[in-house]
Amino acid sequence: MNPWLLAAIIAVVVIAVVIKRMTGEPVNAKDLFITPAILTGIGILSLVKNTDLTDTDLAWVIAGAVLGVALDALRGATVQLVDKGGFLWQRYTGRTFLTLIGALAVTAGFNILAVKMGMHENARPLQLSIGVSFLGEALMVGYRGMTSGIPFAPARTR
Repeated sequence: MNPWLLAAIIAVVVIAVVIKRMTGEPVNAKDLFITPAILTGIGILSLVKNTDLTDTDLAWVIAGAVLGVALDALRGATVQLVDKGGFLWQRYTGRTFLTLIGALAVTAGFNILAVKMGMHENARPLQLSIGVSFLGEALMVGYRGMTSGIPFAPARTR
């Protein structure tokens, strides 16, 4: 697939998710985890197809993925969860965006360090970074939702 087309599709998906979460949306397990799973899967596929990866690259990618999940789990802790119509809803807050900016700064620093320490530039699929970011948030929101006692929203029917 054309890398520019893939980048455009990913940008549209990410923007749509952020807009929906700014205005508030019901939380159901499928919607919570489908976007991170798809993006993470595309990122892993990109890594598997990359025949130039070294052990150093893989070590930095794994460390970066763990860091991404952890930082964005912190972001997930700032998402507002409320009972609306008997179901769990989520909405991004100002703190969510501040946490996002902080996570982006830490991740950028990590990536600069990784390259200086020998990681190849092409060993960092953007899709994997975004996927694990949303995964960290989804894990935290899912956990908080389960412990809230508010039922998750049912899956949407088309």
